[in-house]
Amino acid sequence: MLLKELLAPLLTVRIRGRDDLVIGGLVTDSRQVQPGDLFVCLSGFTVDGHDFAAEAAARGAVAVLAERELDVPGTVVIVPDTRRALAILADRFYGSPTQQLKLIGVTGTNGKTTTTHLIDKILRDQQQKTGLIGTIHMRIGEECIEVKNTTPDILDLQRSFRRMCDVGSQYAIIEVSSHALDIGRVRGCNFHTAVFTNLTQDHLDYHQTMENYRFSKSLLFAQLGNCYDPERMKTAVLNADDPSSALFARVTSARVITYGIEQPADVRAEQIRVTSRGTSFTVHTYAGSVEMNLRLMGKFNVYNALAAIAATLPEGVPLDAIKESLEQVTGVNGRFEPVDEGQPFTVIVDYSHTPDSLENALITLREFAQGRVFCIVGCGGDRDRSKRPIMAQIATKYADISVFTSDNPRSEEPSAILADMVAGLTDVPKSRYLLEVDRREAIHTAIRLAQSNDVILIAGKGHETYQTVNGVNYPFDDREVAREAIRQFCT
Repeated sequence: MLLKELLAPLLTVRIRGRDDLVIGGLVTDSRQVQPGDLFVCLSGFTVDGHDFAAEAAARGAVAVLAERELDVPGTVVIVPDTRRALAILADRFYGSPTQQLKLIGVTGTNGKTTTTHLIDKILRDQQQKTGLIGTIHMRIGEECIEVKNTTPDILDLQRSFRRMCDVGSQYAIIEVSSHALDIGRVRGCNFHTAVFTNLTQDHLDYHQTMENYRFSKSLLFAQLGNCYDPERMKTAVLNADDPSSALFARVTSARVITYGIEQPADVRAEQIRVTSRGTSFTVHTYAGSVEMNLRLMGKFNVYNALAAIAATLPEGVPLDAIKESLEQVTGVNGRFEPVDEGQPFTVIVDYSHTPDSLENALITLREFAQGRVFCIVGCGGDRDRSKRPIMAQIATKYADISVFTSDNPRSEEPSAILADMVAGLTDVPKSRYLLEVDRREAIHTAIRLAQSNDVILIAGKGHETYQTVNGVNYPFDDREVAREAIRQFCT
């Protein structure tokens, strides 16, 4: 594509140099520049892309998009905001792929991964070709690709959507993080449906206040569009039991469908029964009522299932077909995932790394636990410190024995993180919790102490296969470590 054609939608733009250049690709990382690329200077949290423009030019970039004059060879295009301009250019360069896909975005503090996988399962069972992007991986066709962020950056996102179109995908289901919404990673994405799971404390190291966090989430619903196309009606799926849904309903022009348990809703669950084998309930919808027997455990998974039902009913999927699909799901990677090596007690690995998700997981375990409940949990370094004592309080409230340990300490001293966690446990007997900085030893300790009918929750990392310490990712998988400990102590 010619540079002048690429830049055509931009209004406030100054060009120094030729505008008839053929642009072979868009790049924001100077190390990835190929001859013929347009290098886009983005100002990040730690580095400024403008500082790497000369390197990009040396590697063959024929043009640079910047927010100020730069002394580099070739064409320099100056715009007020490169990040905002990049969203427009990426959509244009890759042929506006989300105009061709039905894009379903799921946002919220907890439940995004499970909900996206449930929606994906329902649609695939209806012979729809889907793409999936989220915390665990990206799937394009049948190819699974590792991801660095829950929601990829603008270029990766549009490039991935283009690839989904090219392999014939009809739907794309994506987890949309608050960070991605706040910095504009999903600008230019034509969402068909936006789903809200819940909003509880998380990411306050970034957003500072819950009001800012809520506002970032609201952008997904405000950006659904303002027209009613009878061929592609847009839908906002909102959790009727979460107070934030009132704001999201106000800011969207899309049709709204609600789901919930406690409050009146368009899709509502009643008579919930949780066992060690799964969860059953009756769901009432505007399309009828059915009995659901999920193999997934917990009330929080009822919410995830209701969100998936509410998102797929408007797509014309019959309620009985939705029921059949959901009842086949045995679990999602790292989400309340059992580790079974034949031991006489239960071990569950879960991604619960927020106060709300940890509390939900432990309440679920309490509903079927016949013996003691152990909770192994830590808190990430360089993240919201205010939730650390809350996590510890929740663990000691619901678990008989808590083992506080490292999560991903990043650049922080793990012992300092543990000190923050236990600072508020002044009224909790010290016999109720242990401190073990080494996460492997913490898991081994709990499994060594466990007896028949006990339940162990290993919380915080879920599907992750690494532990981040001082900028280095070391191999570490809670599930494998648990299996290792079970084989050592239970044979």
